[in-house]
Amino acid sequence: MFCEICIYEAKIEKQDEIEALMREVAEFYRAQPGVIDVRYVKRTHRQESFQAVKAGEPPIRLTRYVGKVTYMLYLALEDAETHGHLAVPAMEKFYKRWNRCLTTMPKILLGETIV
Repeated sequence: MFCEICIYEAKIEKQDEIEALMREVAEFYRAQPGVIDVRYVKRTHRQESFQAVKAGEPPIRLTRYVGKVTYMLYLALEDAETHGHLAVPAMEKFYKRWNRCLTTMPKILLGETIV
């Protein structure tokens, strides 16, 4: 299985727009051959400290966003070739709308699953 993990930093005032776009993109991806799973995640919590993690304490819910809102994409595909075929139509269909919502270019991580 081949995966893409993206980290997006969105403008605070564009949260509703980007979340609606994420639902549309996820629906588009799920309809494509070779797509196994699509998940978008909004960062809503943080750890208090490493000591809190070691003590088994739950994470702290964020109460406000400063300058940006962080989102993540988890995209699981059959293979790297599927990723290549998927990228072109997705870019053509969504790039301009997506780019309007972001503060910076996304961090994109690609790789094959181990477990």
